[in-house]
Amino acid sequence: MADDKKRRERKPPTKKVPMPEQDPNLRRRNFNEVALGYTAEQAVEEANKCLGCRNPRCVSGCPVEVPIREFINLVREEKFVEAAQKIKETNSLPAICGRVCPQETQCEESCIYGIRNEPIAVGRLERFVADYAREQGESIPKTTKRTGRKVAIIGSGPAGLTCAGDLVKLGHEVQVFEAFHKPGGVLMYGIPEFRLPKDIVEAEVEYLEKMGVQFRYNFVVGKIRTVDQLMEEDGFDAVFIGTGAGAPNFLRIEGMNLVDVFSANEILTRTNLMRGYKFPEYDTPVRVGDKVAVIGGGNVAMDAARTALRLGAAEVSIVYRRSREQMPARAEEIHHAEEEGIQFKLLINPTEVHGDDKNHVIGMSCVRMELGEPDESGRRRPIPIPKSEFVLDVDTVIVAIGNSPNPIVPESIPGLELTKWGTIVVDEETGMSSREGIFAGGDIVTGAATVISAMGAGKKAARGIHKFLTGETVEGESGSEDESKKSESEKRKKSKKSKQDK
Repeated sequence: MADDKKRRERKPPTKKVPMPEQDPNLRRRNFNEVALGYTAEQAVEEANKCLGCRNPRCVSGCPVEVPIREFINLVREEKFVEAAQKIKETNSLPAICGRVCPQETQCEESCIYGIRNEPIAVGRLERFVADYAREQGESIPKTTKRTGRKVAIIGSGPAGLTCAGDLVKLGHEVQVFEAFHKPGGVLMYGIPEFRLPKDIVEAEVEYLEKMGVQFRYNFVVGKIRTVDQLMEEDGFDAVFIGTGAGAPNFLRIEGMNLVDVFSANEILTRTNLMRGYKFPEYDTPVRVGDKVAVIGGGNVAMDAARTALRLGAAEVSIVYRRSREQMPARAEEIHHAEEEGIQFKLLINPTEVHGDDKNHVIGMSCVRMELGEPDESGRRRPIPIPKSEFVLDVDTVIVAIGNSPNPIVPESIPGLELTKWGTIVVDEETGMSSREGIFAGGDIVTGAATVISAMGAGKKAARGIHKFLTGETVEGESGSEDESKKSESEKRKKSKKSKQDK
């Protein structure tokens, strides 16, 4: 009886300290950041709930191995700069991760405190300490003794930046080759200002530059120089390919070539990277109509829909062929979109986009769907409902159904093994491709995925590259130093130097 009474008297589950946000009615017409961040008092209040588990499961859920217990303990002690430094021991991009990483399916999903309560808000705390440290002025950590090895990083997205940061800490000379005029990859062109301000990305890159990472912009590897030229003529001992998946996919239906049909990539790139929302201050006009349909149900679809609304559309709809429960977008992004007035037209599949005699969109034929048996993804397969066709009144269509790798870099490397989807085949443990000394990670290997998974791949590849070049095992990696591999690496280095001297 006493135990029953005790159970009945249990405190109700606690919730995360709420994140301050812009009012939806104001933010739907501006590009300022939606989430405003914790105050110091809110951060300490949230950190005080952490149990400080002896064996923290949250760390096992983090692809970049952030020492979560330790950094939260420092927040509890109000040592915010030290907390940021603790994170940066394993994660070079905490201000970015704190904003866009899906913590709810990573570290927070494994949180012991979250068994009965909402899990500790790891991402919000990470964002807070990263922002705090940046505002206070961060000291640059000392790197280890220089190894004399050079590594080329192709692509400055999350995988490339993470790999570069880890390698420079290990003492290697690192150069990042970026095709665009700005660093960040998808962080810069794909994620809107209201979710990830670009000055945050630039500040994280500047931090890497101060650590010694070099950046070269407007440099298309595969056109200006090939990977083989970088290795054989320019003296690079290893190459990491982190070029992502930036080629948009389109539906195979009539009307995809009409004037007012865009890929989400185009809308987001013109708006984010080229600051199209500031036209005419920036000479990048971006036009959307009054009634916009965004096809897709992922985070990119949410970003495109919310961007279209801010660009002046009167009505924006998400058109998705499955149910809400099956949408791959983060729950937070769906919630924010709904708050801002985005309409959700679910279990609907487009079949044709209609145009007038000038090729402008005047409507989109759709069919209603129902869910059948699960497909290979484990989700119930959407099936058309007979005689349920109708025409949606729209004048702009944005397609956000995924991306494929750009083939420029992979196809310029002889002997590189690719999958049928154009992704690079790599060793799961080291990230090395079928070509010795050439590594890859992120979306160019997995296809379109999350920022944090790309960062995890960059970290893994950095370990593989370091061991390839020196034979030494990075701290935290299992195994001991392999002297034979170290010897082989030394032979390659001497051979290459001999060729260059000739």
